[in-house]
Amino acid sequence: MADIFLRQLAVGPMQNFSYLVGAAAGQECVVVDPGWDAEKILASARSEGRRIAAILLTHGHFDHLGALKELSRAVPVPVISSQGKDQDAAFAGLELRFLHTPGHTPDSQCILAAGQLFTGDTLFLDCCGRTDLPGSSPAQMHQSLRRLAELPAPTMIWPGHDYGPKPSATLGEVLQFNPYLAAATLQDFLKLEG
Repeated sequence: MADIFLRQLAVGPMQNFSYLVGAAAGQECVVVDPGWDAEKILASARSEGRRIAAILLTHGHFDHLGALKELSRAVPVPVISSQGKDQDAAFAGLELRFLHTPGHTPDSQCILAAGQLFTGDTLFLDCCGRTDLPGSSPAQMHQSLRRLAELPAPTMIWPGHDYGPKPSATLGEVLQFNPYLAAATLQDFLKLEG
C-alpha cells in the first residue's frame, strides 16, 4: 500500500466506514461513502493535509450518503455514483475502476484503486449485503460476488460497515472465511440466505 494514501473512518451509529483515498505523493483525496459526520470527514482530510477532489458512492442507501449534502456544501466537487455499468475515472492521482455489482441494490458498485477494493454493502468480510430489500436480487448478488472472487487474491477488501472480524482483509483471506463469497453456485448461495 506504499503508493496509496488511505484512511478508514468509523462514522455514525450503524457501524459505517467512510474512506479518504488518494495517491501517496499527492495532496488530494476522494471520499468514499460519506454516510455520516461530514465534519469528521472534513477534519480528517484537513489533518492529513489533503484537499477533497471528489465524492464516490457505492450505492444510494442513506447510511452511505447521509452526509453528502453537508459535505458537498463545504467542498463543491464531483459526485460519482453508479451508471449501471463498469466505468473508469481518475481522481486524486489514482486510476479508479468502478465495478457495477448489483444485488444489494440495482445501483451498487465497488471501487478499485491500486489494489484496494471499496465494497460498500456488496461484500463484508464474513457475509454480504442484504438481498431482501426493495430492488435487491439474490441472483444478482451471487453473480457480483462470483465476479469479485475472481480478482487477485492480494486485493485488499475495505467494506462499508464494521461487521467483520477485523476492519479489512485480503480477498484471499476473505475467501477462506466468507461462505457467501465462496458459494460456487446460486443454489449454494440461496441455502446460506435461508
